[in-house]
Amino acid sequence: MNAPLDSLLEILDNGATPGARSVPVLMPVALDQTYDYLVPEGMEAGPGSFVLVPFGPQTRIGIVWDGPRGDGKPVDPKKMKALTSGIDAPPLPEISMRFAEWVARYTLAPLGMVVRMMMSADTAFEPPKHRFGVAIVEGAAPPPKITPARTRVLDVAADGLVRAKSDLAELAGCSTGVIDGLAAAGMLVEVAIPERVFPRPNPAHATATFTADQTRAVDSLKSAVDAQNFSVTLLDGVTGSGKTEVYFEAVARVLEAGQQTLILLPEIALTSQFLDRFERRFGVRPVEWHSALRPAERGRIWKGVARGDVRCVVGARSALFLPFCQLGLIVVDEEHDQGFKQDDRVHYQGRDMAVVRGSLGKFPVVLASATPSIESHVNALIGRYRHAVLPGRFSGVEMPDVSAIDLRSEKLEPGKWLSQRLVQGITETIEKGQQSLLFLNRRGYAPLTLCRSCGHRLECPQCTAWLVEHRFKKKLTCHHCGFSLALPEKCPKCATPGSLVACGPGVERVQEEVAERFPDARVALLSSDLIPGLTEMREIIRSIEAREFDIIIGTQIVAKGHNFPGLALVGVVDGDLGLAHGADPRAAERTFQLLHQVTGRAGRTSFVGRGLVQTYAPEHPVMQAIVAGDRDAFLNYEVRTRQAGLLPPYGRLAAIIISSRDKALTETVARDIARRAPQSDAISVLGPSEAPISVVRGRYRWRLLVKAPRDVDLQGYLRAWAGTIPKLKSDVRITVDIDPYNFL
Repeated sequence: MNAPLDSLLEILDNGATPGARSVPVLMPVALDQTYDYLVPEGMEAGPGSFVLVPFGPQTRIGIVWDGPRGDGKPVDPKKMKALTSGIDAPPLPEISMRFAEWVARYTLAPLGMVVRMMMSADTAFEPPKHRFGVAIVEGAAPPPKITPARTRVLDVAADGLVRAKSDLAELAGCSTGVIDGLAAAGMLVEVAIPERVFPRPNPAHATATFTADQTRAVDSLKSAVDAQNFSVTLLDGVTGSGKTEVYFEAVARVLEAGQQTLILLPEIALTSQFLDRFERRFGVRPVEWHSALRPAERGRIWKGVARGDVRCVVGARSALFLPFCQLGLIVVDEEHDQGFKQDDRVHYQGRDMAVVRGSLGKFPVVLASATPSIESHVNALIGRYRHAVLPGRFSGVEMPDVSAIDLRSEKLEPGKWLSQRLVQGITETIEKGQQSLLFLNRRGYAPLTLCRSCGHRLECPQCTAWLVEHRFKKKLTCHHCGFSLALPEKCPKCATPGSLVACGPGVERVQEEVAERFPDARVALLSSDLIPGLTEMREIIRSIEAREFDIIIGTQIVAKGHNFPGLALVGVVDGDLGLAHGADPRAAERTFQLLHQVTGRAGRTSFVGRGLVQTYAPEHPVMQAIVAGDRDAFLNYEVRTRQAGLLPPYGRLAAIIISSRDKALTETVARDIARRAPQSDAISVLGPSEAPISVVRGRYRWRLLVKAPRDVDLQGYLRAWAGTIPKLKSDVRITVDIDPYNFL
């Protein structure tokens, strides 16, 4: 056999014809390169197409990219494999490909992992599954035997609609066997159930009445949309100022132009009020995108977005990576919220990536908040962002009157966590028929359990963290890795029975005290670990809106955008909790935002609310600003602090976390990596040092912090550094987090 024939047989063996073209394919795995594949004759494989390809011993889904990535070495066509087949799914838009590349470059994540986030709906790439139901046959002769059950079925089916057998049986109150009998008798016929159509929001469905301040903000946002280019507007309004209704007008403008809109919320699972408000304005509910969706629904929405059938998505940060084909506006509501930061696999800040997506797509972005992030505040200050301000509440009611309770002078009773002044405030509020909210950002019953005989503290065996008691579940749980065990009856160390005591309060312990002090009050407890799902959470929130509870106790989920008309008093059980993280440069900012947001829940409609903050540090700038209601004083203080320390947004940070299951190996690798840091006059490398939480899930952790001026190419420095690191043992992991929010 001669050489040319050998080559021909090899190519034919790969499933391609001689002279077949090749395409670069990107795989959704932790790799930053494409692989060349031959395209079989007659197969379409344009850029963005999803294809099945042989990848190692498996056949996997990849994306045809519009250019090679990686080392760029030419591949001998004889060694190329052919695409297995195409996938019947809308292609990834070119703008999504550019966005993925930008995110990968900025975060230093493999491009394949970014693209994996764009393929987060597995059923979108599966063959469509047709659902079948039954419908009545018009004019069919009735069967000789008509039972009451059959009569009920025919009465329901008389409207001519196509229904699944199970749905029809449920409506008629019978078994599916009755349905089958009528089908066999020719009274019902099996037909395909039409695919549900996404309802389109109507921008002219309703109109709103605005104050003068709101009108100016609406005009500003409309002008940004009409300009048809990239801009960022900070919509800066106090709690209850009507920010949502204002940016709805920008949404309406974009919908009128035939484009898609995306509204990002930090807690999409808790937004039943938001969905109701959207429906009142646009006639239909928006399409939701969050982790609680069923797989089939995720696939349907993914395809609907890619085809342009979905006009408005309300979603969590992951919605940024949906394949929008006509996106014309992104709104980031509660833009300051830490929930927009992802700390897993690809580390990114959703707010910042939304701005990038708008820049690439040349459309406006709106950032809305009552407590803007320092980054957004500074960008508005220097004119990089537009600034639309809503200084007062839409209702005209004044902002809550907030006071500090100095626990150094107003001592707590032993074993109690609510001061007399706070208890008196709750009593007065209940007597007026109004609601009180007690806020403590700590889940469970107690953060620490120890033995009063030997002093032993119950710790997680996989993390350097205490086990948190969850008394309702009768368990001790680690909030870092999920490890849990039943509450022991005796100390695991000294075996003394009944010696374990709970130290410190969680929301469950606060509820216990509330039940003791207010036995007749109706109490709701909102904590993510106690509510089984999305439906139950939304039902509790609706009940609070309807004033079915007198006292609400909750963690940070109660601070995020809810409107409780009957809420008159907010009590913060531990105002100092967020300030305890001394190594976190954002601790003060985050604490101010949380306290301002939660106290802002009070008195939003027809009466002035009150806020009572229990603290051991009333002189702290955060507490002084909260009590005085002087947000600008805190922002100015924080800006000066950031400037002096060259911290974001006046400088840049990157965290490097080294972890493995071997303690000595982790330290050795961390110190070796630190020694290899390139010399730079502008960039400083701090560490390595053991992480504050030095073990998580059995992995030992060391950290490095890289600090650079704003105008320095930090990513280029980190890439050069990475090039000096030799191949590491398989158990060692290195995680790079650009713009870190977690310093533990």
